[in-house]
Order: sequence, then structure tokens, then C-alpha cells
Amino acid sequence: MDLHFGDSKPTDDERAAVDALLGPPESSWEGAARDEMRAADLRWARGGREARDRRDLLLPGLHAINDRIGWISEGALDYLCRRLTVPPSEAYGVATFYAMFSVKPRPATVLHVCTDLACAAAGASELCAGIESALGPGVHVERSPCLGLCERAPAALAIKAGDPVRTAVSAPATVHDAVLAASAPDSAPEEPPAALAVPQAGDPSLVLLRRVGVVDPSSLDDYRAHGGYTALRRAFELGPAGVIREVTDSGLVGRGGAAFPTGRKWQATASQPDHPHYLVCNADESEPGTFKDRVIMEGDPYALIEAMTIAAYATGAHKGHLYLRGEYPRALARLEHAIAQARARGLLGDDVLGQGYAFDIEIRRGAGAYICGEETALFNSIEGYRGEPRSKPPFPVEKGLFGKPTVENNVETLVNVLPILTMGAPAYAAIGTERSTGPKLFCVSGSVARPGIYELPFGATLGELLELAGVRNGLRAVLLGGAAGGFVRPDELGIPLTFEGTREAGTTLGSGVVMAFDDTVPLPRLLLRIAEFFRDESCGQCVPCRVGTVRQEEALHRIAERTGAAAADDIALLREVGRAMRDASICGLGQTAWNAVESAIDRLGAYE
Repeated sequence: MDLHFGDSKPTDDERAAVDALLGPPESSWEGAARDEMRAADLRWARGGREARDRRDLLLPGLHAINDRIGWISEGALDYLCRRLTVPPSEAYGVATFYAMFSVKPRPATVLHVCTDLACAAAGASELCAGIESALGPGVHVERSPCLGLCERAPAALAIKAGDPVRTAVSAPATVHDAVLAASAPDSAPEEPPAALAVPQAGDPSLVLLRRVGVVDPSSLDDYRAHGGYTALRRAFELGPAGVIREVTDSGLVGRGGAAFPTGRKWQATASQPDHPHYLVCNADESEPGTFKDRVIMEGDPYALIEAMTIAAYATGAHKGHLYLRGEYPRALARLEHAIAQARARGLLGDDVLGQGYAFDIEIRRGAGAYICGEETALFNSIEGYRGEPRSKPPFPVEKGLFGKPTVENNVETLVNVLPILTMGAPAYAAIGTERSTGPKLFCVSGSVARPGIYELPFGATLGELLELAGVRNGLRAVLLGGAAGGFVRPDELGIPLTFEGTREAGTTLGSGVVMAFDDTVPLPRLLLRIAEFFRDESCGQCVPCRVGTVRQEEALHRIAERTGAAAADDIALLREVGRAMRDASICGLGQTAWNAVESAIDRLGAYE
């Protein structure tokens, strides 16, 4: 294999960052310093299988360099490739795939300022301009897609490279606070508790959010005192088949938007003869307007660990990967602590709860790629490849992560398993409606008085949810499902918030995003931002999406200030391009990139 290593050398810091992850190199082939005694070992290399087994450390290696230095130089990339026996051209393709990495020199401090929908409506453009004029050359300001802090818009995230890397969040951000976060992250004000994102916190009727704001998220004892690990003990009593039966009878479907029956997915994975089986928790919620999984991970991290253990036990998996958004530093810290505590107390490891069942969890950080929310793109990312979706079939339950049977669920789906086992499938199924059972989390942001995460049973109406959140006067439109969803009018607030109810209304529930916009928000600018988002986030693998998202943005730029007959030709072009993306794109990104624009034209008369 011709790897095409270059002549660039890593700095001592870059070498140390990689060695801290991988350990010291074993030979000159891996980049150790050469001398006369070791020159001969250039003839030696790891075997093909052993080299392939290390490929999945590429993404953590890129994070290690980026965290320590702030960017990834040619010498650092070359050294990492030698250590992992990865072709540099492939590693370069991976490094340039993610928005949080840079292969060009930049300052050690990067300030990510969200310019997506909720933050744009809250004045992100003015915030960016003020920050750039106030900051010196030592900070790189990055206009960022959604940071998952929509309830506190506008938002900014500062990352200062070093050993250790330091982060600071400013939300709701002012110029002064954002500059402070970037220049002195250790002195920035501490983030408010996760419970402030839950206006219903403390309500005894809550099911999924009942512990947020009630328990100490750092305390395993507090979690257990409030019912923690009751569900796992119940799972061991039922056995794997019994757990799957309970989940199936509950009617639980995926909460990420696809709404696939969870019990069927688990059963299909458990029945596969090929081993090992894997469990993947998709915590890479990158849909603009979505932040429910972040709140759960920050406010109730042990619930996710317990739920992952149950899912793995039911499906015959002994290894779980938790793929976490790179923009969630506090969730990362909370989960790392919780996993360590669970491992130390026998709740993870070789003998979980003394039941003879082995299971452990590894966190893998994403690096800013919306497409990695698609399950097969996520698998590629974990394996050390570009996060591009795979063609199906085969489906993940047959060949998923590392080509083995894999069950993949998002955070909200998994934590629903806990009440299913503690209250029983019939009681859980009695919540909500016949076809949409259980409670649902909704991310409400935009023109409301009390933005945050709301828990309601399926079947509540959109109007009831917005009344809880305190919708403001002058409501112009509501976006359901985020950028991949659709707009509805103010006179359509009677839509029931169920999968079937939103479908019948010609829209989508998606992952539970509800963004309200009043008449002060310019709708054409909002649609243009959605188009820019999909153009940026398209992985470029398939032509319909790669070209279609660009053509959609170009058309919206042309008609931004036009209406009526002047916009007719471009609207016709938008429809044609939208149909092509929906019909021919490989994955859901291209298939949904036209949804919001189409609904704004047809339901809101955006360009009339």
C-alpha cells in the first residue's frame, strides 16, 4: 500500500497529543525516533487485520490534535496516519469533512456563534458584528449552525485549545459575555442548571423529565434514591425476550423522526446469528431547534446509561457506543463522570449488578456534521471514515457498525424504556393515543415567553403546547420538525401532536421541534437560512442532494426580494429541484431539504 507520507514533522505538542491517546509508538514505522539500533524496524508494519482494527481511532485522534493545538497540521496528520496505518489521503478526507476541525492555521481559541433559526431571530447577525469588532486577532469567530441552545438564543460556544482544552458557553449571549468566554473561558459565568430549560421541572406528573432539577446529576446515590436502576433490575427478571416483549407491547416508536417500532428493531437485532452485536446511542442531535437530548444528558445522565444497558441486554450486545455532539461540552463531562461512577459501582463492566452480564459504554465525540445524525453515516464516522450514508439494504440490524448487527436509538427513545419497565407496557401504552403511545418531548423556541423542553402526552394540540410556552402576539408561522420539517399557519394550531395527526395535516412531527415566529421575523430570510444550512450540511455523496441544495439556495437568493409573477419561474424551478431531491437522494437530508421551503410557499404564501 502506498500511503504517500509527506516530509512534514509533528511538533512535540502534536506528537504528545496523539501518544496520549494511542500510547508511545512501537517502531519507526509508527513514527518513533530513528537511530542505528531501530532503523531496521522500518521493514516491520502491523498486519492488515490489526491495522484495520485501529482505524476507528482516527476520529478520536483528530480530536486529540485539534483539542491540543486548535487545528490539524500536515505533520500532525502524517504522524497520526503512521500510528494508525491509515492512508493520509483518506485521513485528510475525514479531517476536512467535519466543521469543527481545521487543516489550515488558526488561533487556538475559536468562538462558535450560532446563526441558525432561533438565534437568527434573536439577533445573531448583530451579535456577530459586535463580537468581531470587539475581539482581537487571537480569536477566530466561526458562524455556526445550531448549537443546541435554542432556549437561550442567541448562543455562543468558546473552545480554547490546550492541555486540557477549555470551553465556555455564553447563552443568551451578549457581546461582552461572548468576548469574555473567548478571552478567558475559566472566568466566564457558569452555565445555568439544565432544569432551567424545563419550565415544568418539579411537576410530579412528568415521566421522562421527572428527575431533571430534582436529582443531583453528578450523584449516582441520588439517582438510585429516586428510582434509578429499578428498570434494569426488572429487565434482569424478565430476561432479554421479556424486555423486548414489553417494549413491543408498549407501542414505543423511535423519537428521532422516523418513528420505526422500537421493539421490532430490537427483536430483529437480537435474532441475528452473526456476533458480536452492538448498541449505538445517537446523541448527535443537530436538527436546528432540537435540544431535548442535551437536557436529558446534562440533567439526568444516569438514566441514559441505565437505558443503554437495558437495550444492550435485550439485544445481546456487550459494547455500546454513545455518539455525542462535539458542541456539547457539559453533556460530555456529565456522561464521562456518570460512566466512571457506574463502572466503579458494578453497574457497567464485566458483571453488571452481579448478573453475569458484561456491558460497557464508550463515548465517541462528533465534530460538527449534521449528516452524522443518519444512522449509517454515524457508523462510518465511528469507524474512522467520512460520515457519508450507506445504501440500504443491508439494514443496520443485519450489518451495521463494523459490519455486525447493530441497534441504534436516540436518547429520548432509550429513556422511554425506563418507564415502560417500571410501570408496565399496558400502563405506558395508555398514555397518548392508540397509534402514538407514551409521552413526547417538544423543543419549543422562538417567539415564546417560556422557551424550553416540554413533556406532553401524544395527542395534545399544537395550540395547547404554545399556550404553555406563552406564545407572543403577532404569530406569523410555526415550524414543526426543524429545518427538515414544515411550516403551519396560526389558524392551524388545532393540529394534534401525533405522528398520524401531523401526517394527516400535511406536515411532520419530526424529532419534536416547535419554533414559533412572529411577524417581526422576515420569512424569506428564514427560508434562505434553511437552504444555506442544507447546502452546507450535504455530504456531497449523491448528485440530487449535492447539486439540488445549491440550486435551491441560488433560487432563493434570486427571489429574496421578489413576489408574484416575478418569482414564478424560480418557484417552478424550486419545485422541480425539490421533487428530484425527494425522489432520488440517498438519505433523509436530501429527501427533506425542500420540505420547509415548499410548506412556506404553499401554506404561508411566502412569495405572493
